[in-house]
Amino acid sequence: MDEFFTKVASRSASWMGNPLAFVISVLFVALWAASGPLLHYSDTWQLIVNTATTVLTFLAVFLIQNSQNRDGAAMQAKLDELLRAVEKARGEFVGIEHLTDAQICKIRDALEQDIAEGHGKETTTRPTVERLLARY
Repeated sequence: MDEFFTKVASRSASWMGNPLAFVISVLFVALWAASGPLLHYSDTWQLIVNTATTVLTFLAVFLIQNSQNRDGAAMQAKLDELLRAVEKARGEFVGIEHLTDAQICKIRDALEQDIAEGHGKETTTRPTVERLLARY
């Protein structure tokens, strides 16, 4: 089931991001708008576009979120591999994406402050993640 959904989500996200999909959508809306006078701008005429856009948007949210989740996880795995492979990189940064937003902001702020103070290039005095979190 996961493999099937992954394929459907990837293809759907790819198709929905295609310029042709936008053009087709605009044509459908134009066709719907042009049919207004023929259908006397009835409630049914309005319901058609409202229902179609609501249902399609609802389904697209799940497909796009799945694609973004996979892209984010793949990117994180690649960054973790770079941290592991680079000799001077601090391996303790692997997995910090599991911290809270506030903790990540503290680490980012402390790192930016270190760089601003000129401490970012000294490998012997670089604080650990725990020390960065304790700083603020």
